[in-house]
Amino acid sequence: MNTFGFSDRTNALISQLTQFMEKHVYPVEFEYYDYLEKAENPWATHPIMESLKDKAKAEGLWNLFLPESDLGAGLTNLEYAPLAEIMGRVLWAPQVFNCNAPDTGNMEVLVKYGSDEQKEEWLTPLLNGDIRSAFAMTERDVASSDATNVRCSIEKEGNEYVINGRKWFTSGAMNERCKIMIVMGKTDPDNPDRHRQQSQILVPMDTPGVKIVRPLSTLGFYDPPLGHAEIIFDNARVPASHLILGEGRGFEIAQGRLGPGRIHHCMRLIGCAQRALEMMCQRANSRVAFGKRLSEQGSVREDIARSQCEIEQARLLTLMAADKMDRYDNKVAKNEIAMIKVVAPMMASQVIDRAIQVHGATGMTNDLFLAEAYTYARQIRLADGPDQVHMAALGKALIREYSD
Repeated sequence: MNTFGFSDRTNALISQLTQFMEKHVYPVEFEYYDYLEKAENPWATHPIMESLKDKAKAEGLWNLFLPESDLGAGLTNLEYAPLAEIMGRVLWAPQVFNCNAPDTGNMEVLVKYGSDEQKEEWLTPLLNGDIRSAFAMTERDVASSDATNVRCSIEKEGNEYVINGRKWFTSGAMNERCKIMIVMGKTDPDNPDRHRQQSQILVPMDTPGVKIVRPLSTLGFYDPPLGHAEIIFDNARVPASHLILGEGRGFEIAQGRLGPGRIHHCMRLIGCAQRALEMMCQRANSRVAFGKRLSEQGSVREDIARSQCEIEQARLLTLMAADKMDRYDNKVAKNEIAMIKVVAPMMASQVIDRAIQVHGATGMTNDLFLAEAYTYARQIRLADGPDQVHMAALGKALIREYSD
């Protein structure tokens, strides 16, 4: 990894995190998957995870994602980028360091917008890694890429809010340690300002009226032990104090949440792609077909070279977006965030696909990390907004900027 421009502290963390991964994570990577595949309850936390989390805490490799906060490591987005990339090389590794989605986004919401009571009840155990959380925004029956479309209702009745609706792809909700959801719904559906109709509210998983319908797969992967759930809210009641920030502030919260979340996915995907490239090179140099190594085939060399170019381009754009977020804010950096959200998942999909091709049929099996990494990359082309939404917003902004 190119460490240009990073502070001494960041370079030290890069070295420390790399050594941690090599010593503790890579050796048990497939033992972890094998356990989940055979476990009676795949949504239970792997026993080895708690041991790894304790080791990460002891080394200070904990809550690295929170910028400008004394609750985490206090790293900037730019400083966090290479660390998230390293974690992204093993798909479940971010959990070890309490840096996995959707918990990171939910913790950021509570840090920025939560009341003291909400922070004490939910943020503290999340920061400690004692519980997990979920984020419920997407709905099957509407185009959820436009968050103003959500139909889930959040109605005030006395000192409570009553929630009715159906959500799906609620990330993290299948995990047995998931105790709290942030739910996006409408408190004021008739407000003429479509961006003031929505609110976000904290809903404990054990709330009467909350029913998990089923886990959902993406390209055949169920992503245990976190998972994605389809959930019904049937007159689920929570105290009015569970509303975050205030009525009509849901869209505002979503925008504040999704900026960092989008770039974190991109950082991790660069790690996935980088590892896929390294595996591609190793495979090409060891596999013989038609009397010579694959590395001597011109088409394979071109795929490797093209992949390296694309990874470096995406890495630089990610770092530029992170730097702009740090120096200004997420809103000022919205174009750069949109660009990298389009570029990084597409790049990772292409690079991982090439690596699968070089590995042949083995590349599509669970014997390697490539198949699930490809699923993750393809999923992120939809998660946190599909490519088309980001390109439309970016194009509109650029036309306005250069037409004035």
